[in-house]
Amino acid sequence: MTETASAAPRGGKRGRKGLKIKRIFTTPGVHPYDQVKWELRDVVMTNWRDGTVNFEQRGVEFPDFWSVNAANIVTSKYFRGAIGTPQREWSLKQLVDRVVGVYTKTGLEHGYFASEEDAEIFDHELKYALVHQLFSFNSPVWFNVGTASPQQVSACFILSVEDTMESILDWYKEEGVIFKGGSGAGINLSKIRSSKELLSSGGTASGPVSFMRGADASAGTIKSGGATRRAAKMVVLDVDHPDIEEFIETKAREEEKIRALRDAGFDMDLGGKDIVSVQYQNANNSVRVSDEFMEAVEKGNDFGLRARLTGQVIEKVDARTLFRKMAQAAWECADPGIQYDDTINDWHTTPNSGRITASNPCSEYVHLDNSSCNLASINLLKFLKDDDTFDVETFVKLTELIITAMDISITFADFPTEKIGKTTRAFRQLGIGYANLGALLMATGHAYDSDGGRAVAAAITSLMTGTSYRRSAELAGIVGPYEGYALNAEPHMRIMRKHAAANDALKTVGRMDAEIHAEATRQWAECLRLGEKNGYRNAQASLLAPTGTIGLMMDCDTTGIEPDLALVKIKKLVGGGSMQIVNQTVPRALRKLGYREDQIEAIVAYIAEHGHVVNAPELRPEHYEVFDCAMGERAIAPMGHVRMMAAVQPFLSGAISKTVNLPESATVEDIEQVFMQGWKLGLKALAVYRDNCKVGQPLSAAKKAEEKKAEPEIRVVEVPRPRRRRMPSQRPSTTRRFTVGGAKGYMTASTYPDDGLGEVFLKMSKQGSTLAGVMDAFSVAISIGLQYGVPLETYVSKFVNMRFDPAGMTDDPDIRMASSVMDYIFRRLALDYLPYEERAALGIFSASERAAQQRGEDPAALHSEEGLDAEALAQSAPIEVGSGRSASSAGTAAPQREETATRALESHQGRTADAPLCMTCGTKMRPAGTCYVCEGCGSTSGCS
Repeated sequence: MTETASAAPRGGKRGRKGLKIKRIFTTPGVHPYDQVKWELRDVVMTNWRDGTVNFEQRGVEFPDFWSVNAANIVTSKYFRGAIGTPQREWSLKQLVDRVVGVYTKTGLEHGYFASEEDAEIFDHELKYALVHQLFSFNSPVWFNVGTASPQQVSACFILSVEDTMESILDWYKEEGVIFKGGSGAGINLSKIRSSKELLSSGGTASGPVSFMRGADASAGTIKSGGATRRAAKMVVLDVDHPDIEEFIETKAREEEKIRALRDAGFDMDLGGKDIVSVQYQNANNSVRVSDEFMEAVEKGNDFGLRARLTGQVIEKVDARTLFRKMAQAAWECADPGIQYDDTINDWHTTPNSGRITASNPCSEYVHLDNSSCNLASINLLKFLKDDDTFDVETFVKLTELIITAMDISITFADFPTEKIGKTTRAFRQLGIGYANLGALLMATGHAYDSDGGRAVAAAITSLMTGTSYRRSAELAGIVGPYEGYALNAEPHMRIMRKHAAANDALKTVGRMDAEIHAEATRQWAECLRLGEKNGYRNAQASLLAPTGTIGLMMDCDTTGIEPDLALVKIKKLVGGGSMQIVNQTVPRALRKLGYREDQIEAIVAYIAEHGHVVNAPELRPEHYEVFDCAMGERAIAPMGHVRMMAAVQPFLSGAISKTVNLPESATVEDIEQVFMQGWKLGLKALAVYRDNCKVGQPLSAAKKAEEKKAEPEIRVVEVPRPRRRRMPSQRPSTTRRFTVGGAKGYMTASTYPDDGLGEVFLKMSKQGSTLAGVMDAFSVAISIGLQYGVPLETYVSKFVNMRFDPAGMTDDPDIRMASSVMDYIFRRLALDYLPYEERAALGIFSASERAAQQRGEDPAALHSEEGLDAEALAQSAPIEVGSGRSASSAGTAAPQREETATRALESHQGRTADAPLCMTCGTKMRPAGTCYVCEGCGSTSGCS
């Protein structure tokens, strides 16, 4: 525990007590950097569109235990200074020194520490924790602190708008300023009069949905204008607003437009040049529901929609019908989400200063309008000791340290608007959270959707928040409570008692959570005692953020509160390339469950091949649930996600950034059940996503087209036996040398004189080796198939995305990364011998075509169809087929190939089919809370 002691006055200020900081990780007289082995690396990141290098910095310095991915992300995103100049940061030491130096200096100047020695200990402990990836601040801290830029430390903002044109235009401006810096903002539009109400001039009001168009266009423009990430925003509307039905159906209608335009031939894919014509695509929408409304849904009663100015009911609707429309729209396009207004405000620490009406874009920060919150997240797996016990004592000490640093940051922080700065300084909202919960549970043998898993998560969350508020009370005794505390002392203490009561009601299941819970109980008791005496320094302390980029920075296997995405991961290698590995938490979990090393080896090998544990050798079925993931063969049920959120929500000041994933087969009733149970279980906010619900995505569009097809006429036809068309003795051919993941090879492709591919020969390794023999046999099999008329496109659809070593970087500018030698070979053959239309259906493009797409041009314009015989290029020997071949079967070939290729990739990676491609490096992104994060370069879709 940290003690307090009298401190001498500084800067003429009245003397206060300062913190006596005790060492946790460091040793007196030894700098924390000296406890680490450092190494120099080269960071070279290529552009997926044309293979050019888009980032390069050589000789950067990182600890030897940092992964390649973490070092790449920090170097490219967080190091400041122009590349190639002496001012450019080149070491993690410089980055950490820049940030921590400001925190330590500010804390010393403002009386946080009892002495300069305590300030030095604080400095060393913070540096140790950051270098060892024990926690991380949110991205704006790394971007801005210690630079010449404004000292912006917050990632989460909430704005407000009044029912005047001046206020609405101010909203547009304030959002733009926040988006420009790469952060996100949320707003509730319920004060704006509905389209069913009159203006003072006698005309009819436009309504909030119409004003959303302008804000959406602004956000889209700033996104394409080169910001660090897209403009992330949240738009909220109260369920009793007269325009609520229009708001609910807004994005669902736009999805219908996407479908119609796509069917008409427009480019409506993610990043497509025509997608910008569709509105409302830059915001998450949420409906703010009340207990009154939810009770009306349960009872089947009518519900009143109220005028904004008078509060009078101007229309009554059937509550169940309105609730059904919410679920229907979410089923169709994942919007709107839902926020439970009365629950949020029942846990509000400062109600006398105003209600909570909105949230940030990811829904985890819920507090006063015109406010902000800086975040930091703890890497939970770092506290799992070798004996599989949780290091409670160290966790408590680190939490103290983080809260102290986060509060100091508000003292020196700059803010995008004067209103936000004033509110944030007056209430000092903090957002401590964690990452790697899913990995921690798996490593300790706990199923994510189990009583034991939920008990561990709840106990850790309670301990974190109890410790945070206890430290906040200590800080209040040293540097004073937050400015708004005097007005809100009674309700703030009421919420502290609610948290403590929830902790007392927590039922433990095993030894691990019982030990954590015991310490949490002590922390809450001390928190209440000190709070009664000193008040609190912070109106808010904790929440659970998505931890996108910073999760990768800390080398976390799982983000935020999420379970593991998949059991098999792709690991980057030093010097380029990558390899597929089974998560390292899997062997640890198996040891915890009592399996022998030979059994573990066999189970891990099975998972590496199949991507799941079902029927793994010697793995007992009752242990399957420990390895359940967000997706895949054994996906966690939707209510499993809801129950986990409900377990930790009573121990958080804010809310939780998390999306409840549902399978494509889920019904509207399933989503209604999730929304209803979220309310009953005490959640503050909830978002859902049904796989492939975005009709603008290739996979779902193909499926919708198949659903609309009429049943084909059943006909019996006689299919002639295919005949082999042998290659002539002399034929044209090309030989290409290639490198995949460091392995060299040669490919010779021969064509018929009339320009149809008929033969492929591959050579790798020395003659006489097993690999050389296998490649020779494979070449013969492929060549004979081509000569018998098997379309090249069939081979391409089967072999691209196949994964095995060697894999990684290639020396081909058109194909920069390959998941295997087979993946490279058939991508190259497709580029050389298939027409553009067929390659495009398979998602295979050349560097010039990708560059054209990025410029907003149609890559098809690069190709002239004159003189091209598509049939000859795509198929070496035609198959004579009778007239019974139906047109419908030919028409569905491309969607079937597309689905095959997509599912082959994603079933192994465990990623959603609808996840967007990263606009920086082209890698498929992964879910992180309600957003997405790129594992390749660290870019996010709006989260920090």
